[in-house]
Amino acid sequence: MAGKNPLQKCFLFIILSLNLMSLHAETGQKKTYVVHMDKSAMPSPYTNHLQWYSSKIDSVTDPKSHEEEGNRILYTYQTAFHGLAARLSKEEAEKLEKEPGVVAVIPETRYELHTTRSPKFLGLERQESERVWAERVTDHDVIVGVLDTGIWPESESFNDTGMSPVPSTWRGACETGRGFLRSNCNRKIVGAKVFYRGYEAATGKIDQELEYRSPRDKDGHGTHTAATVAGSPVRGANLLGFAYGTARGMAPKARVAAYKVCWVGGCFSSDILSAVDQAVADGVHVLSISLGGGISTYSRDSLAIATFGAMEMGVFVSCSAGNGGPDPISLTNVSPWITTVGASTMDRDFPATVKLGTTRVFKGVSLYKGRTVLSRAKQYPLVYLGRNASSPDPTSFCLDGALDQHNVAGKIVICDRGVTPRVQKGQVVKRAGGVGMILTNTATNGEELVADCHLLPAVAVGEKEGKVIKEYAMTSKRATASLEILGTRVGIKPSPVVAAFSSRGPNFLSLEILKPDLLAPGVNILAAWSGDMAPSSLSSDKRRVNFNILSGTSMSCPHVSGVAALIRSRHPDWSPAAVKSALMTTAYVHDNMLEPLTDAAGAEPSSPYDHGAGHIDPLKAMDPGLVYDIGPQEYFDFLCTQELSPSQLKVFTKHSNRSCRHSLAGNNPGNLNYPAISALFPENTHVKAMTLRRTVTNVGPHVSSYKVSLSPFKGATVTVQPKTLNFTTKHQKLSYTVTFRTKLRMKRPEFGGLLWKSSTHKVRSPVIITWLPPL
Repeated sequence: MAGKNPLQKCFLFIILSLNLMSLHAETGQKKTYVVHMDKSAMPSPYTNHLQWYSSKIDSVTDPKSHEEEGNRILYTYQTAFHGLAARLSKEEAEKLEKEPGVVAVIPETRYELHTTRSPKFLGLERQESERVWAERVTDHDVIVGVLDTGIWPESESFNDTGMSPVPSTWRGACETGRGFLRSNCNRKIVGAKVFYRGYEAATGKIDQELEYRSPRDKDGHGTHTAATVAGSPVRGANLLGFAYGTARGMAPKARVAAYKVCWVGGCFSSDILSAVDQAVADGVHVLSISLGGGISTYSRDSLAIATFGAMEMGVFVSCSAGNGGPDPISLTNVSPWITTVGASTMDRDFPATVKLGTTRVFKGVSLYKGRTVLSRAKQYPLVYLGRNASSPDPTSFCLDGALDQHNVAGKIVICDRGVTPRVQKGQVVKRAGGVGMILTNTATNGEELVADCHLLPAVAVGEKEGKVIKEYAMTSKRATASLEILGTRVGIKPSPVVAAFSSRGPNFLSLEILKPDLLAPGVNILAAWSGDMAPSSLSSDKRRVNFNILSGTSMSCPHVSGVAALIRSRHPDWSPAAVKSALMTTAYVHDNMLEPLTDAAGAEPSSPYDHGAGHIDPLKAMDPGLVYDIGPQEYFDFLCTQELSPSQLKVFTKHSNRSCRHSLAGNNPGNLNYPAISALFPENTHVKAMTLRRTVTNVGPHVSSYKVSLSPFKGATVTVQPKTLNFTTKHQKLSYTVTFRTKLRMKRPEFGGLLWKSSTHKVRSPVIITWLPPL
C-alpha cells in the first residue's frame, strides 16, 4: 500500500518537472536556496551553527565573490527546523547538497496570497465567545501568529481596552520602521516583525514610496486576516454602508503577532520560513497562513517541513486551500499536520438587479456606492463586444485599452469575468465613457457571485443569467438595461454553499489523506482594512475605508485559526491534532435548508473533495466528546510510508533522533489516526478486503457509551468492530477497526460517513473508498 499508483507518479513527475523548469536558475546566475542541515552533524571545532553554516557556504563558493557580493547567507533557521537561506548559483547549490551534514537544498519558491456577519452565522454571539474565553482567560493567554502583509495598528479592531497584561511567557517583539513605532504595539498586537531578505534578493530593494519596509500594512490583506482571527468588537462597522453591524474576530480576546512576509511582488519561501521559525521561537500557539505556492513532494516543500517543526512544538497551523477551484486537484498546503481550509458562503448577501428592456429582471450582487447613480426609471443602451454569448474571447474581457469610446460611451457594458481583476474591468469601462457594467460569470465560476466595491454602477451575475443577457445584447438592435443596487440582506438560503473558487481535492500526494480538511466562511467577509489602500485596491481609487469586504480562502483560513485559538483557550493541553479533530468531527454537512451542502460551481451536492469533513461549528468544536489524536512520531511514521529516502526523511528529524517505527499497521498511510477515513484499493484486483484502524480519546463525560452507524456504500460492505465504545474515565483511549470488502469496483470514489453517537455527543468522520484503475 505504501507505493504510489501510476496516476500519482505521473502527477508528481509533472509537478517536479514544472518546479525544476520554473525554479532552477541558469548557469552562474545567483538565486536563493533554502538549505536544510543536520544539526547533530556539526563538527566539534565549531562553537555555533552560524560558523559551521558559513564554512559550508565558503567551501562551495569563490572567495572573490564574497568581496563583490557580501554575505551570501540571508537567514539561519534554528527553531522549527535547522538550516539557512543563501544566495547560490545552480552549480554551487549542487556542490553544497553533496557536503556532509547537508540534508537538502531547495530552490526559493514564490507564494501568493489567497485572497461582520461570520461570528453570528457561526453561532459565536458575543456572550458565547466571551463565555468561552472567561473560563480560563487569566491563566491561558492564546497568541495567534499571522503571516501576511503586515498590520494597520490604528484600526479599532486592534483596540486593547480591557485586555490583561501581555503574558510573561511571550518572547516576541515589535520591530520599528517607516510608519511603525514600538508604541503601535499594545496588549492586542503583541508582536510585529518583517521578513524581506529573500524578497529583496529576488526582486531588488523595496521601494519605500510604494510600500512600508516595516510591519505597517499598505496592502490591507494582512489587516483583514488578523482582524478576522482576533479583532476586538467594533460597533457600526461597515463598507460604504454595506454589512452594517458589529465586526469582531473569531477569538476577540486572543492576541495577534503580525509577521510581514508578503510584498508587492509576492511572498518568498525563505522569508516565510524565517517567519515560521521566529513565530515558534516567540511562543505563538496558532499560526494562520493565508497563502500558497503550488504543490511539491513533502521533502521538497519547505513550508511543510517548517510547519512539521511547528507542530512538534505544539503549534496549531491553519492554511488556506487555495483559490484554484472548481478544478479538481487544485489544492495547496496538503500536509496532514496542516489544517487545510476551503471557503464557503454565508447567509448574508448584497443583492442587485439587472432589468432588461424586455422588462425581464435578473438577480446579481454589488457593493457599489458612489456619486454616479443610474436612474431606476431609465433604460440605458446595452453593449457586449464579444462574438459569442457562450464562450468568452479577448474582446469580451474588457481588458485595459480594449474598449473603444465610440462603442461604449453612455452605455452599460457587459464584461466577462476572468483574466484581469473584476474591479479593474469597471475602471476600464469608466475610462472609456461607459455608465455601468454587468460582470458575467463564465463556466469557470458558474453561479457563484462575489460582490465587489466597484468604481461605477456594476452588477455581477451568474453564468446562466449572463448568457441570456449577452444573447439579448447581441440580437436586439436597441438593447437596453438598468441596474439597481439593493443593499444588504441576511437570512439567505441555501447557505453555506461551497465557493466555486475554493480549491478541490483529491490530495494526489497522498490519496489516503482527505483534503481540504473543512470549510469556513470565505465569501464577502467584512473585516478591518488598511488606511493606505482603496477598497478596490486600485491606485486610481481615492476612496479610503476602515473596513472592507473580501473573498477567498485567505478569508476562510483565519476563521479556523481564530476558532482554534478559542479551543486552545479552553483546552490548553490539547495537541494540534486534537484541535483539528475537534473541528473536523463536529463539522456539519447540511445547509440551513437541511439539505446536503451544494457547490456554487454547479449547484450540485458537494463531496468531501470539495468540503472536507464539512463546515466548521465552533461551539460544538469546544466540546467534541472524542478526539483522534496524532503525535509527531505518528506523523513521521506516515512520512515513512511515502517513498522518501533516508536523506529525504532527515529534513523532518530536527533533532535527528526520530526514526521509522512503522506504527501504522501494514505500513498503510490510511492507518494514520486521521479524523477522516480513506480506503484506497490498489491496482491489484486480487485485493478485495482492507482493514483500517482508528483510536479515539475520551474528552467528554468520564462515563459514556458511543454506538456506531454507517452510511451505505454500493461498491463495498463496510463493518466496524466493536460497534460500541464504553468509556469509564476521561482521556481513556479505545480503538476500533473499519473493514472494507469490495462488492463491485467503482470507477469513481464513493463517499459516506461514520458516526459515533452517545447521549450527549456526535462524532462524525467522512469515509472515502477509492478503487485505483487496474494495471
